[in-house]
Amino acid sequence: MAVMGRDRVLVETFGDEGAVRIAKQVLLVALGVAALAIAAKIKVPMWPVPATLQTFVVLSIGASYGMRLGLVTLVAYLAVGALGFDVFTGSSAEVGGLSYMLGATGGYLVGFAVAAGAMGALARAGWDRSVGRMALAMLIGNAIIYLFGVPWMAYLFLEDRGLAWVMQWGMTNFLVFDALKLALAALLFPALWKLVGDARR
Repeated sequence: MAVMGRDRVLVETFGDEGAVRIAKQVLLVALGVAALAIAAKIKVPMWPVPATLQTFVVLSIGASYGMRLGLVTLVAYLAVGALGFDVFTGSSAEVGGLSYMLGATGGYLVGFAVAAGAMGALARAGWDRSVGRMALAMLIGNAIIYLFGVPWMAYLFLEDRGLAWVMQWGMTNFLVFDALKLALAALLFPALWKLVGDARR
């Protein structure tokens, strides 16, 4: 396969197309982990509770990186958090990585990885190139996150606090912000899908 543009310069410099491709993917994973960590700490004032941009970044990584690289990025992010680095929402370093991951947000963290993979598969099929399909893909991605997150919340809190509390604090409080993120992604990605290039495949 012909190598063009900046990739041609890199190949001519380092002499190995495969090595250049791997280096690009490693860099994308590192950038994705950093973006997820930053997004987890950014609080957006919303009613009734503040929200973060983390779900938006998770689904954006899946859509822009593709299924395989998106999933690898999320697994790397979870591994960094499990090692005790403060990359999750709140002060996860004080709790301890694995302890935090077994807490209330544990199901959502697993859902992040699955949703990123699903978004990558949908983007590979071309869903990120039209507003309507990208909106539907974001809806599916959010649903996957809740599919893992809410049952884990129920497992931890249903007996003590009841189903209404679990649904409110596990999903309902965040639906308005989810709708805004969905609209933003649906408008942005059809115009930006080429930025990552062949590294997503």
